[in-house]
Amino acid sequence: MPIKKELLDTLKDKRKKAKAAGGQDKIDKRHKKGQLTARERVERLIDPNTFQEQGLYVEHDCHEFGMEKKYLAGDGVICGMGHVDGRPVSVASQDFTVGGGTLGSKHAQKITRIMDNAAELGTPLVAINDSGGARIQEGVSSLSGYGQVFYRNVYLSGLVPQIAIIAGPCAGGAAYSPALTDFLIMTKTGASMYITGPEVIKAATGEECTKEEIGSATAHATVSGNIHFVAENDDHAIAITKRLLSFLPSNNMQDPPHRLNEEIALTSDPSINEIIPKDFKRPFDTKLVIEKIVDDGDFIEVQEYFAKNIIVCFGRISGIVVGFIANQSSFKAGSIDIDASDKAARFIRFCNAFNIPIVNLVDVPGFMPGKQQESGGIIRHGAKMLSAYSAATVPKITLIMRKAYGGAYLAMCSSDLGADRVYAWPSAEIAVMGAEGAVNILYGKELKGADNEQEARKKYQEEYRDRFASPYQAARLGLVTDVIEPSETKRVLSLALHNLLGKRLTRPPKKHGLIPL
Repeated sequence: MPIKKELLDTLKDKRKKAKAAGGQDKIDKRHKKGQLTARERVERLIDPNTFQEQGLYVEHDCHEFGMEKKYLAGDGVICGMGHVDGRPVSVASQDFTVGGGTLGSKHAQKITRIMDNAAELGTPLVAINDSGGARIQEGVSSLSGYGQVFYRNVYLSGLVPQIAIIAGPCAGGAAYSPALTDFLIMTKTGASMYITGPEVIKAATGEECTKEEIGSATAHATVSGNIHFVAENDDHAIAITKRLLSFLPSNNMQDPPHRLNEEIALTSDPSINEIIPKDFKRPFDTKLVIEKIVDDGDFIEVQEYFAKNIIVCFGRISGIVVGFIANQSSFKAGSIDIDASDKAARFIRFCNAFNIPIVNLVDVPGFMPGKQQESGGIIRHGAKMLSAYSAATVPKITLIMRKAYGGAYLAMCSSDLGADRVYAWPSAEIAVMGAEGAVNILYGKELKGADNEQEARKKYQEEYRDRFASPYQAARLGLVTDVIEPSETKRVLSLALHNLLGKRLTRPPKKHGLIPL
């Protein structure tokens, strides 16, 4: 017998009520501000007709402060699984139109269940944050809910990629869940993130500040380094998420989405020969090199506005997904400072966790000198890069383009830190320090006694470069695999990557290494 019409009508009514969220008035207000609803965000992210929602009819169970009289659709969060470009993804999207998107026990339960699904099924997790924080009426139960979410963020770390979109308020303890994910995307308008707001800061310390100074996308992208991508609006944030996922495997047991059916690049590109300036001291934009190397000039830069002296990005070389770490001489001469060390180390560890080969483009004069850097812990922070590279077991290829001096030469993944291949352009200088500084130490007496100190200095600098700084010296010692013409770069890297894809390296059994945090 067919199911009773009344039962189907009841189902339709309940679905309609649950999907109405906080009501049309609140939805209209969001649209006027240029923001999407929680459900619209999910619909824009997920492939059409593939979303399977979990917990649509869940309601809160709080009976304090009149809450028993309030209906909160889905308890303020939409959770489920769907496909993004054909691959399953787990999603949790907080709904600000329902109780301000505040987190209570059932709200947290829905999120933790979808996180457990992500772990069990090996799917990436996308969390869209838009919440007023802990639901005060539920007291410690709401705090417990956050703790359960944090615990699972850590459990998922290195297991599946985690992406957080900050598309609304994200304050107090709520900010720590995004901070525990791999990539944070934040919209320019309508979003804020901080532990304590301006009012609390003023009351506690007397300091005055604005919400924009401490909690805006610009502040987090440029100063604190807490986020990785800045989005113009919700649609842009979703587009970034999709593009980012296109470079990532679904979990740590899979290879990245390589396109191995693409032809290996075997031709040369003479235009790369023109990128390095004739004046060795002149900076150049390393992104020009990356554009020449990656397929179709397409790459996605991570933390573009933070620590600009180092570039980290994803791209493909002859179809193979790679993570790039590149010095940028256009900023701070490409030297490695505290922020650059943290940025690079985090990216290296992500690539290693998810089987993404690493390509390093080196043009580094050294670690950043200065009292502020020393007192700020450049030793500890710089050691993070050494630790991350040394621990990484994925294919590692290093290309020395120009300067590679001192400890920074090692920190950019020399052969001694486990690089599988080290290539150098003829313009490479590999040495303890630059010729200018070295000559002062090695030929100090000769310079003082010279008839023409300037000419003598120039002579000794050239001699030092030829004897100690040229790539051929390192090649003779077996520390450089090959010296190549810049025009050959993509061909050489393409072949090396294809040869190294089968790399398998195991380490002694232990819980984990102790990175110098």
